[in-house]
Amino acid sequence: MKIHTKDFRVRPGEKIKLGERPTIVKRFCKSKKLYQKLLEEHVEELNSLQHLHYASNRYALLLIFQGMDAAGKDGAIRHVMSGVNPQGCEVFSFKQPSAEELEHDFLWRTTRHLPERGRIGIFNRSYYEEVLVVRVHPEILSSQGLPAELRDEKTIWKERYRSIVDLEEHLHRNGTRIVKVFLHLSKDEQRKRFLERIDEPDKNWKFSLADIHERSYWKHYMTAYEACLNATSTPHAPWYVVPADDKENARLIVSQIVLDALYELKMAYPKTSAKRRQELKSIRKLLAK
Repeated sequence: MKIHTKDFRVRPGEKIKLGERPTIVKRFCKSKKLYQKLLEEHVEELNSLQHLHYASNRYALLLIFQGMDAAGKDGAIRHVMSGVNPQGCEVFSFKQPSAEELEHDFLWRTTRHLPERGRIGIFNRSYYEEVLVVRVHPEILSSQGLPAELRDEKTIWKERYRSIVDLEEHLHRNGTRIVKVFLHLSKDEQRKRFLERIDEPDKNWKFSLADIHERSYWKHYMTAYEACLNATSTPHAPWYVVPADDKENARLIVSQIVLDALYELKMAYPKTSAKRRQELKSIRKLLAK
């Protein structure tokens, strides 16, 4: 079954309204068994492509996951990337900045963890928090040590969008391909997942009162996400709005997005030179004795 990821892509210049974007779509698989089979096929294909990606050593791939609490970022990363060799893939989660990180520009802490060529880097939350959480809670700006004239809320968000777009263009020019996924969860589905975290003992650790506090800012977050997606989805670093109310569907869409990104790299295994082939033949003769 082919999943058309272009249906979820935010086109450059498009002014989307998240209220008009679905949080759930028709299921791609009619049964749990079919879902598991298709996801396993995607994972196996990803494993093969990641091996080729590592061997070709020409591009880096950066996957960015954003979404509200309980949107399924951890689960999507865990299920989709389950078959990828850990040597070729790293996951970084970005939470509240440390004191050291606050002494630098807002892109510094994530830039340190960009993937090398031949590797896949995954950001669970990212520098986009600086135009999402910080925009919803602008009082955070006062703790970032910026001069007063640089904290003007009339200009700072546009300036940060520009910094982000400039960074992503720079990375693209230097061989890093970027794919950004927003897991689009409904407020009602978030409520159900929060209740599960309370009712199921093995999920209690996932829940905190801070989650409820942030939930009260839902409309503010949707406004911040809309502005962010509209300003930063570009041809070289597109955003995908993935309906996240159905976890299984979301994982299939995400895995297809990653597959598409890897196929676009048009990778090939390094060619062996005539000199190298002769060297290998000599080594083979020694081993055959």
